[in-house]
Order: sequence, then structure tokens, then C-alpha cells
Amino acid sequence: MNFHHCWASFRAPFAAIGNSVVTALRATTAEDLAETMQGLGRRARAAAAVLKQASTAAKDKALRAAAEAMRAETPAILAANARDVEAVRHRGATEAFVDRLAFDAKRIAGTAKGLDDVAAFPDPVGAVMAEWTRPNGLVIQRVRVPLGVIGVIYESRPNVTADAGGLCLKAGNAAILRGGSESFHTSRAIGACLAAGLRAAGLPEDAIQLVPTTDREAVGHMLRMSEFIDIIVPRGGKSLIARVQQESRVPVLAHLDGNCHVYVDGAADLGMARTIVLNAKMRRVSVCGAAETLLVDRAVAATHLAPIVADLLAAGCEVRGDAATRAVDARVKPASEDDYYTEFLEPIIAAKIVDGVAGAIAHVGKYGSHHTDAIVTEDRAAAERFLNEVDSAIVLVNASTQFADGAEFGMGAEIGISTGRLHARGPVGAEQLTTFKYAVRGTGQTRP
Repeated sequence: MNFHHCWASFRAPFAAIGNSVVTALRATTAEDLAETMQGLGRRARAAAAVLKQASTAAKDKALRAAAEAMRAETPAILAANARDVEAVRHRGATEAFVDRLAFDAKRIAGTAKGLDDVAAFPDPVGAVMAEWTRPNGLVIQRVRVPLGVIGVIYESRPNVTADAGGLCLKAGNAAILRGGSESFHTSRAIGACLAAGLRAAGLPEDAIQLVPTTDREAVGHMLRMSEFIDIIVPRGGKSLIARVQQESRVPVLAHLDGNCHVYVDGAADLGMARTIVLNAKMRRVSVCGAAETLLVDRAVAATHLAPIVADLLAAGCEVRGDAATRAVDARVKPASEDDYYTEFLEPIIAAKIVDGVAGAIAHVGKYGSHHTDAIVTEDRAAAERFLNEVDSAIVLVNASTQFADGAEFGMGAEIGISTGRLHARGPVGAEQLTTFKYAVRGTGQTRP
């Protein structure tokens, strides 16, 4: 397809965004909302039946066309995002919150590239996971198939609209996306790009639908739509995840909070430790892989703790520590018990001295969220013990927790980091959005 020749026919959704947003933001009756959500479900189920049979070429064409649409419509997306950012600033949002919401041309380009990357990945649908032949001659294959209809509920990050929609499409699933009210206009602009891509490939636009209202009760409807939605993927803070897990009648693939730790072991190289801790916390404080707690082995507290704390303070990070940490720098504030449980998502870190790798593992086990945790050490035995005993979705040795990202894992993009133990764990990419069935081929066998 010559995309630029066809682009004029795709611009209608952008011209209509303003009017559709006004309509979506109007108060609706409970009956209107229920019918709206049921309609989304019915259309998604019908689209899922088409996507299940869609060719790899068609899905990849849609993804690439959507990426090109995002690049072409960068000004429209930036304008929509500016409207969202202005609104949250007016409500007194923190700078960390604004950072999660804000888009610039670089972030739009990165999100578009993510769609291209997903298109370049092998199609998981139809992949044979295992194959064997029984003594009676039956040939059995375990084959990847789509999950069906995926409901994604997320908060402020508008790039999730593209990531989630693109990954669901690649895996042959229809998607119903409910972004946060704070990113409503940005998500609508991105959704129009996804719709343009689907049209370009001849696939149903209903394959990726955005909930067209900011009414919080729409989430409640999604959680009860077990006849239409096969799995719910929530991505957000503890209150959102708790609500979804408590109320959902649909299976949940949860992305919990990222209370991530960096443990500086007694055998850590100081230069490496300083670099990793600073990056893990301060590269981008608003992402779920940002370090929230620093643990330092008592054996090297006298040599390692002060320079690491000084680096953090110099970078503008508030450090809250135990008595031993406060003793090395008067600028360290006292840490409460709650601080060690907290995902700050701000330039704040809790710090504590622990007794070796055993103390670090115990601390992570008590306070952590099973998301991402790292050890800095030159001791291979300590590294292996940390890898084996820390029960988190991602465990790193001598690397920043900020690598907790599907793209960094070579997966193109992700919907989130699953911290559960069933179905998928860690970055959730296209492959993790499939299930499997058994294809059994015989030559007339009957069971005696």
C-alpha cells in the first residue's frame, strides 16, 4: 500500500475527535452506559472471530500503517496531550504524574517504533509449542491460539493505548481499552491511528475499541462482561488492581506496583554500584521499574553507603533511611515502616542497612511486590543465591532495575509486567497474550 496516497481517507477520525470527546464526556444514564458497554463487547467478540483467522501479513500491515499514522498525526496527538496535561496540572498533579502522562515528539516516535517492532516479530499464533507421537500412532501438537477478547484497564500512560492495542492485534485478539480519564484525549488520538491501520489492512476497526466515556462505572461493567471478555489486564496503582481483583468475574492478569529494590552486596564494586543505583532510581522515576529501596550490606556500609547516598542527593533524590543510613549523611530523612512498602514513583528512595545477602532476601520478601529486584556483587555464589531465592518476576545481577521493560527484553513492547504466577509472568508481550490448544491427528484410531 502507498500509505501517503491513502492517508487522506484516514483523516476523518481526527477531524471528529473533538466532537466525539464532547459526546463521551457528557453524563449518561446507567441504561445508556450498560448498552454502550454491551455493544463494545458484542462488536469485540465478532472482531475476535475475524482476527483469529487473520493472516500474519494482514496483522503486520495494520501495525505498520498505525505506526505511520502516529508519525503523520504527531501534531494532533501533541495537541490532545497538551489538553490532558493542562487539565491535570490545573488539578495539582505532581511532576512525576505529569511525566507519566506527557508526550513529546520523541515519545510518540518511540511508541510508533514499538508498533513497527511488534510487526517485525514472529507471529505467535499457530506456533507449535510441542509435538509427539503416541505408541498408537496419534500425532499430538500443542499449538498457540489467541485468548479471544482482552480488556485492558490502565491509568495515566497514553502509550499503553498503542502498546496494548498493537500486542493484542499481533496475537490475534480483539481489545477493549479503558484508559484513565487523565489521558482521555491523548488515547483517543492514538486510537484513531490504530483504527486507520486496521482499515488499511482490511481488518475490522472493532478489533481495537476504546471505552468512549470517562465514567468510572464503565470499569465495573468490563469486570462483569464475562460473556464477551476472556481476560482482564489491569495496569495501574494498588487501588485499581485491588478493585479489579475483588470485583472481576473475568480472569485477571495483574500488573502490580513496582516496589523494586537494589541490594549492594559486600562484594560489590563501588563504581558499578554507584552507577547502577543512580540509574535504577533516577533515569526515570515514574516507571514501574524504578528502584524504590536501596539495601546495603553492613559489611561495606562504611565504604559504599556514603558515596551512593551523596550521588542520589546530588541528583535531587530525597533519601529516607534507617538510623545507620542517617548517620552517614545528615541530609537523610528518617524512614517510616510504610516507606519500605511504598512505590514512590517520585525522586524519593528508602534506604536500609542489611546483614548480607540473607538479610536482603528477607527484606525483599517482606516488603517487595514481586516485580523487579537487583543485586550488585562480584560474588557469584551470592548472585546465584539472590537469583534463586528472590521470588520476583524479574531478578537482575549487576544491572539496573530500569531494564524491566518488554522492549528491553527484545519483545518489542509490553502491556505490563505480570507479577502473578499463573499463565504469564514478567513482561507481557504478544506471545504471553496467547493460550494453546491440542491438535491431534489420527489414522482411524479408536480407544479400546
